[in-house]
Amino acid sequence: QVQVVESGGGLVQAGGSLRLSCAASGTIFSINAMGWYRQAPGKQRDLVATFTSGGRTVYADSVKGRFTLSRDDAKNTVFLQMNSLKPEDTDVYYCYVNPAPWNRNYWGQGTQVTVSS
Repeated sequence: QVQVVESGGGLVQAGGSLRLSCAASGTIFSINAMGWYRQAPGKQRDLVATFTSGGRTVYADSVKGRFTLSRDDAKNTVFLQMNSLKPEDTDVYYCYVNPAPWNRNYWGQGTQVTVSS
């Protein structure tokens, strides 16, 4: 059906930047919604940033002003530019895509982001 592949994670010092990419492939007519969540071991998966089905861009309060979400619809790809990274941004970041005609969320395998102090 749909495959979601993330890339761009890694280790960076506090104050640095990383850019995450997420590409969806398969049977996709259009993208209803797509974005990023993050999760620490033993904790729930929390929203980082997303394009909603209503056409809005939503950011978690903790990343506003530091992270920027963008997309390339021709390539079914979403990007997360992360600037001014903090140690508390350390997590596994998961991309999701909700495409038509399936109208359900597909998740990537996750990419580790580690910010050292």
